[in-house]
Amino acid sequence: MRRDSIFYKLFQQFPNLLFQLLATPPTNAEAYRFDSVAVKEPTFEIDGVFLPPDNEGAGVVYFCEVQFQKDEQLYERLFAESSLYFYRNRARFSDWQAVIIYPSRNIEQNDINPHRSLLNGGQVHRVYLDELGDIRQLPLWVALMVLTTVEEEQAPAAAKYLLTRTSQEVTEQASRAIIEMITTIMVYKFEQLSRREVESMLDITLKQTRVYREIKEEGREEATFNLVIRQLTKRFAELPGEMRSSIADLPLPVLEDLSEALLDFTSLADLQAWLDRR
Repeated sequence: MRRDSIFYKLFQQFPNLLFQLLATPPTNAEAYRFDSVAVKEPTFEIDGVFLPPDNEGAGVVYFCEVQFQKDEQLYERLFAESSLYFYRNRARFSDWQAVIIYPSRNIEQNDINPHRSLLNGGQVHRVYLDELGDIRQLPLWVALMVLTTVEEEQAPAAAKYLLTRTSQEVTEQASRAIIEMITTIMVYKFEQLSRREVESMLDITLKQTRVYREIKEEGREEATFNLVIRQLTKRFAELPGEMRSSIADLPLPVLEDLSEALLDFTSLADLQAWLDRR
């Protein structure tokens, strides 16, 4: 399950979500914006950086790491990249804090003794999603984060419950974003199921959601590519690998153009000329 992309989308939609996980969020939490940065020499990639507003002077920068797999050097890497980023942007920030989101405690690295001062000093916050409580008692956006950890047996009921809450608690615009996230989580969680099976599971129609449109577009592109290859193979018997690769790289509208243009081709040279023009 691609949890990194799911959490990235969650934080993009609602940056304030991070601060709902903290006991003492900043007073200007609503003004923070979410970003993802790379720190070079050496190159580090930080999962998420929450930046204070520029018009309020130097503020506190929050680093976020979503960790769903065991990493015995997570803290070494996280503190190294956070310190380096803070050092290179010292004039912009007055302080830094870090938030690490785990599905459960058993994912945390075993040897934390070298980092005891930071981990116990109030500057680093460890969040264990399975300890946040009943999904029905959590704020809606936090409940979405917990949904990524729910076992498959309980996931359909939890997802339908959140869909019901969404229709009752938020605006239409926010509702669309939350429904999008719920369907994305469920499509990733149940990759072996067909679209109709996921629809039936959630008692909704996915046709208007972006995740379904993307899946449908991918299906159309694959079907059109297969049709073009069959037509060309039938016409010219054998298709060179390089030509096949070039056709595979074409976007759907160009593939559809090719499916019509190939009817006039009399040789592979005609096909190559057509490809070269594009």
